Amino acid sequence: MTATERTPADLLRSALAADPGRPLVTFYDDATGERVELSVATFANWVAKTANLLQGDLSAGPGDRVVLLLPAHWQTAVWLLACSSVGAVADVGGDPASADVVVSGPDTLEAARACGGERVALALRPLGGRFPQPPAGFADYAVEVPGQGDRFAPFAPVDPAEPALVVAGAAFSAAEVVERALADAPSLDLTGPGSRLLSGLPYDSWEGLSAGLYAPLAAGGSVVLCRNLDRLDEERLAQRIESERVTAVRR
Repeated sequence: MTATERTPADLLRSALAADPGRPLVTFYDDATGERVELSVATFANWVAKTANLLQGDLSAGPGDRVVLLLPAHWQTAVWLLACSSVGAVADVGGDPASADVVVSGPDTLEAARACGGERVALALRPLGGRFPQPPAGFADYAVEVPGQGDRFAPFAPVDPAEPALVVAGAAFSAAEVVERALADAPSLDLTGPGSRLLSGLPYDSWEGLSAGLYAPLAAGGSVVLCRNLDRLDEERLAQRIESERVTAVRR
């Protein structure tokens, strides 16, 4: 970690400056057959748009709690980095009743209604598609985000020492997220640029978030993020590892 890389958003900015065209997140959903590949530049553009939505339309700022009721998914990764960009606390799987903003997938909408603040719903459909019928009481992410700006600047500076992430009852500052991600990289066989980690772990623990996003980003590598990986047999998994040039696997 350098003096200028003290938050996950800093890591993304460094990755963008170093090689914007390289893959960063490749997502598979083995229940639907979906595959999405996002370069650093494309991922950063989604993060900027989402951060503008979060800060502008949803009025979130440093210290506000954003509860993410979302699975391991490329759009979840975008929201995690958008929260870091704004300085909001990303509370993964937290209590919606305590949230300033709740972000829900299609399977957790009823639980998300406990949030008295802003509510955003993600259809999690292929290609970031919208809901056929928007859920009552929620903004549809796929409708709201395209019109947001492609560049983001926070209204207030983000303090790396302030809380940034809560998962499985553990809280981490932005600097701690970066430090832990860098420390995890060797044990995940992330050796630097070109490292490509396939992760089938859910996003409900630090281990899943680190393998599925933070450690590859910190190490200058990339992640092949797989949802419903248990539906893939060993032969097809081996084919994916080969075709995606995977260098390490966690599942």
